[in-house]
Amino acid sequence: MAMNILLISAIALSFTFLALAFEPSPLQDFCVADPTSSARVNGQVCKNPASVVANDFSFSGLHMPGNTSNPNGSRVTAVTVAQLAGLNTLGISMVRIDYAAWGINPPHTHPRATEILTVIEGSLEVGFVTSNPDNSLITKTLQKGDVFVFPIGLVHFQRNVGTKNAVAIAALSSQNPGVITIANAVFGSKPDISSDILAKAFQVDKTVVDQLQTKF
Repeated sequence: MAMNILLISAIALSFTFLALAFEPSPLQDFCVADPTSSARVNGQVCKNPASVVANDFSFSGLHMPGNTSNPNGSRVTAVTVAQLAGLNTLGISMVRIDYAAWGINPPHTHPRATEILTVIEGSLEVGFVTSNPDNSLITKTLQKGDVFVFPIGLVHFQRNVGTKNAVAIAALSSQNPGVITIANAVFGSKPDISSDILAKAFQVDKTVVDQLQTKF
């Protein structure tokens, strides 16, 4: 009997940790973010419901192509709680991604969200890498109308494999998914990570690391 109670307790505790790993379910109809509040909470302070208007739940602009004239040849137009206050506490957001011919959305992670991506125009090579120790690459070429999912926290990327512009729309399971671009984080941190550390981690000469750090 005691063993059964311990087992049930352990299972219940594991589900508790699982539940706490993601954004909690809202406890009211909505909690429109109030960007003017100076209070610090895990998320955003709620606006007075009496002052909520329809525009708090609306965003215009995803029909506009993003400017892809940058080294990566891509542009992400985000609709998170920072752009759409009504998303606060709802645990969802979305982005539009534009790609020039052969443009990439470089390897990155979303620390707080799973992403599901739909190709709207063009063809995309997409992929993600599983965690240590396997580090298996899961990759596929998508066509217009195809859908692909990137599990939470895993490094992933997209590349336009066509000669024309491509467009994708993605939904994410967080109002504020965050993004960590691997190259920027490793070689562009402020202050720099020691080049000795990076040279040893990447098994390259220190001069290579110094050169990479100047680019980010």
